[in-house]
Amino acid sequence: MTNVPDSLTGVGATALGVALLRAQESDRQDRLFDDPYARHFLQAVAPDSTPWAAGAAHATAPFLRAMAEQVAVRTRFFDRALLNATAQGCDQVVLVACGLDARAFRLGWPPGTTIFELDFADVLAFKSAVLARHHATPGCRRLEVAADLRQDWPNALKAAGFDPERPAAWLAEGILYALPPSAADLLLDRITATSAPASTLVLDHAEDSDLLRAARADISAELVDLWQGGPTENLDTWLARRGWQPDVTDIAEAAAACGRPAPPALDPARADAGQGWLATARLR
Repeated sequence: MTNVPDSLTGVGATALGVALLRAQESDRQDRLFDDPYARHFLQAVAPDSTPWAAGAAHATAPFLRAMAEQVAVRTRFFDRALLNATAQGCDQVVLVACGLDARAFRLGWPPGTTIFELDFADVLAFKSAVLARHHATPGCRRLEVAADLRQDWPNALKAAGFDPERPAAWLAEGILYALPPSAADLLLDRITATSAPASTLVLDHAEDSDLLRAARADISAELVDLWQGGPTENLDTWLARRGWQPDVTDIAEAAAACGRPAPPALDPARADAGQGWLATARLR
């Protein structure tokens, strides 16, 4: 039997929270997507090693209520955006800080698609071990790239076979707000420098809020400090200044289009909430 580590540590452990939200959405009759692998990741960790393993426990319940619709809506949005990009010729897909993303396994990719999964080595090892235990088979060519975003990850990506001369689809999901402004700028600069014209970038961003800070504090002090702010200018300007043609959607509007309420933490009708966005952009 494949040896599965019994825990994830540091920022990698937050991927379990996202897996829990994806598992809960997949259990709904009116689900916006189906991720049959999310529950496997939760079941693979020791229950006493993470607050997420037990599901909606007392400490995690406020956070889950605040962010469940955000994760559901953004997952559906990103699924469609990436499949659309590959249908239009982007046969390389890069999942930046991929966490426990199972898109390589659960989506129907066009023939010839290669997905590069970029994250810390321990996150990739945990994910691959769990998927191997369940005999999961990717629906595309899947390559792991163990790298730290603070280091020279573009060269690691190219060493793994990524071709910067061909259009690619990039996904930066749930990461911008965890970066200080300078790191967010550097991430986008590196993605831009490694992209051929007609590449697609898909991402989300969100403001912090009183509601969200309180929900994170119920879980751990580490999560309170996780929010670093990300870009200091609006996404349209931030992307356009680097040559991308952006299409930015408010998360509340995207939720309404899916027949879902605005996520409480990003609900414009609430004084204690912030604002959130989903974006696709094409490199000129």
